[in-house]
Amino acid sequence: MKKILSLILISVLITSFLSGCAKETESKPQTEIQSDTATADSVTPTDVEFENPNSDMFTERDFETDYDKSKAVNIKLNGSSSTASCDSVKISGSTVTITEEATYVVTGELNDGMLIVDASETAKLQLVLDGVNIKSETSAALYILEADKVFLTLAKGSKNTLENGGSFTAIDDNNIDSALFSKQDLTMNGTGVLTVTSPAGHGVVCKDDLVITGGSYTVTSASHGFDANDSVRLANATLNIDAGKDAVHCENSDDASKGFVYISSGNIKAEAEGDGISSGAYMQIKDGTIDLLVGGGSKNGTKEHSDSFGGFMGGGRHGGMRPEDMRGAETEEDSASMKGLKATSNLIISGGNINVNSADDSIHSDASLTVNGGTFNISSGDDAVHAEETLTVTAGKIDILESYEGLEALHINVQGGDIKLKASDDGLNAAGGNDQSGTTGGRDGMFGGGPDTMGGHGGGPGGGMSANSNGSIKIFGGTLYINSSGDGVDANGTLEISGGYTTVTGPTQGDTATLDYDKTAVITGGTFIGTGSTMMAQSFSDSSQGVIAVSVGNQAAETQITLTDSDGNTIVSHKPELEFAVVIISTPELVKGEMYSITVGSETGEFEAS
Repeated sequence: MKKILSLILISVLITSFLSGCAKETESKPQTEIQSDTATADSVTPTDVEFENPNSDMFTERDFETDYDKSKAVNIKLNGSSSTASCDSVKISGSTVTITEEATYVVTGELNDGMLIVDASETAKLQLVLDGVNIKSETSAALYILEADKVFLTLAKGSKNTLENGGSFTAIDDNNIDSALFSKQDLTMNGTGVLTVTSPAGHGVVCKDDLVITGGSYTVTSASHGFDANDSVRLANATLNIDAGKDAVHCENSDDASKGFVYISSGNIKAEAEGDGISSGAYMQIKDGTIDLLVGGGSKNGTKEHSDSFGGFMGGGRHGGMRPEDMRGAETEEDSASMKGLKATSNLIISGGNINVNSADDSIHSDASLTVNGGTFNISSGDDAVHAEETLTVTAGKIDILESYEGLEALHINVQGGDIKLKASDDGLNAAGGNDQSGTTGGRDGMFGGGPDTMGGHGGGPGGGMSANSNGSIKIFGGTLYINSSGDGVDANGTLEISGGYTTVTGPTQGDTATLDYDKTAVITGGTFIGTGSTMMAQSFSDSSQGVIAVSVGNQAAETQITLTDSDGNTIVSHKPELEFAVVIISTPELVKGEMYSITVGSETGEFEAS
């Protein structure tokens, strides 16, 4: 007992280069930690503030499916011929062309033919499919060439199919490359079923706005499942997609304000070899159920990464490259994108049930990303949630089952929510410029001075800090549980904790640490419990509440840690999921300068909070 105790007491002497004293606390259920969440004054506004209402995205007619049967034009398809009740329908062999504004009810089958809409540019017409099967061997089964807008309604109880035979031969100046091809605005609604098969191209293409407000769709395609130029807007409908490229793709190369994706509700289940849902502008998800299997899933992850972000050993250690990059892996530009949800501009998620299993990033924005709600189950072969600029979480339940890095952005703001993540590299990674924390700044600045640098908060940055370390992590509230093999919290810049309940388990070895930062790490509120290896250990550089950081020797996973005050009251009780040698604790109950007892397994030592 005395021998082990002396080892723990020696760790008190070295807490200076562990950056103070660490304190252990018990992982609490969310119902017990509401008082730890941030106050309104401490919460910064989200970086992505737009919130489009449904009224801006849909018209009343987008949801209308009724029609006057007595005034509708009936089209009957008869294998290789057709009949119509009005001369606004032109029939030439197996090609049926609609030329005027009206409501058209289509039934029957075309073995090798086309249904074409070629009306005036002001025409708004309704096309009702009621038991339709059209196959075109060499073009689109349904081709909307000219109209102002077409409302494609799936009749109640109907089953319909549109199919391309495996090749596309030009019939005009348009590059028809899908089984359903529209040059104009297209709304798809109703309560029936539509199956689209395109073995040589896209499933559904719309060169304008694509609105889907009802119906059930099964799309199998060699390329994109749904492809639009200006927007994809979804409500109520059910989409089942098997795509050789992106399941849903929207992009306008001529107008940066277009090419967005808006999901109000509905269900999307997709398997894609490219991206799951890809937006060339912003993406907004308000509700719905989304289930994506992308690129074969996380088992096929390439862990490709922007050169501006540090890898497992930090950008400063490998010049901004990850280990696989050093082995000559393809760059992202050379390989297909296999992300789950991907937006070129801002991405905001307010609700829904989202399940993503992706080879690349599961949720990705080239700008900023905000999660204001929803339930997430994520398995990623690279980053689970990634933003190039700011990543903000205000609410929601995020369960990251597998990832290379959990949350990554230049700036990470956690204001609320319940986040549980597992990462083979960093749990949270805020990266800016070239990460120099492994050379002269950060941890090396702390350790490089030798014994003479001990005293005070030894976890400070030291000298030689990278001028490009401009990332930040701010935790204002919420619950975070981090299981990481790399750094638990890696701020290539600054770290600030003012609320919430954060638990970090890992790393267990190597050039990694529970906390890693280049400039400062300040804790002014909330609870932090961290365990990991000693090799590159850092604690907080400053705090207004007590911090205890101790080296405890090599401890097995699930070893009990208990922190008590001078009266014997338990402040923290915790069993780390992984083995550990360092304990870092800070809670509002810890007071600087007061003594506390920490018990690890069967051994106990006395420590002063600093």
